[in-house]
Amino acid sequence: MRILLVEDHQELSHWVARALRDARLTVETAGNGADADALLLTQEYGLVILDLSLPKMDGLEVLKRMRARGSKCPVLILTARGGLQDKVQGLNLGADDYLAKPFELAELEARVKALLRRSQGNEAVILQCGKLSFDTVLRQFFYDGAALSLTPREYAVLEVLISRPGQAVPKEKLFDQVFALDDDANVDAIEIYIHRLRKKLEAVSQGQVAIVTLRGIGYLLEARA
Repeated sequence: MRILLVEDHQELSHWVARALRDARLTVETAGNGADADALLLTQEYGLVILDLSLPKMDGLEVLKRMRARGSKCPVLILTARGGLQDKVQGLNLGADDYLAKPFELAELEARVKALLRRSQGNEAVILQCGKLSFDTVLRQFFYDGAALSLTPREYAVLEVLISRPGQAVPKEKLFDQVFALDDDANVDAIEIYIHRLRKKLEAVSQGQVAIVTLRGIGYLLEARA
């Protein structure tokens, strides 16, 4: 799940992005409102974490433009402007949650995960493909009840596939969801993680759950009898 973090304080941006990546989320950053607005015009995100006091364009203006374009992407406002008027204005403009600085990283992570679950419409928080399951609260994969050991990129690829049961996911779509814009990688890098995941799934499931390549279309996660 790709997140855009809009924060002009470089040290804070670094630590928040690191914490979210440790929670197996893909994070891109923007240091001012104008850059964030440009990214939101061309890129798809699962969540935006938005500071208000930004150079070049205020965070509330970024939010206003998002909603004017019809974007339904969840927005978590993260700011030192914690006054009631700012909070009300942000919520009225379409923010989904509001967290004032200073804050605890654990609370931020919990709010992020709650917003992502809500936006995905997952009433049941367990996604399954055969005996492979994904707990969207714990953000952990299990096979037949045993936790799987995956790298962050393997985890991200498998999350996209299990979130789209019975659907082929194009390689380009996987790449967009797994890699940030500033990552030094090309779309063919996805094949490396598909190969590694196939080996791990084969090892635990003996072929009962597999990633199928549909040539010219993409990849499909399926359970086999």
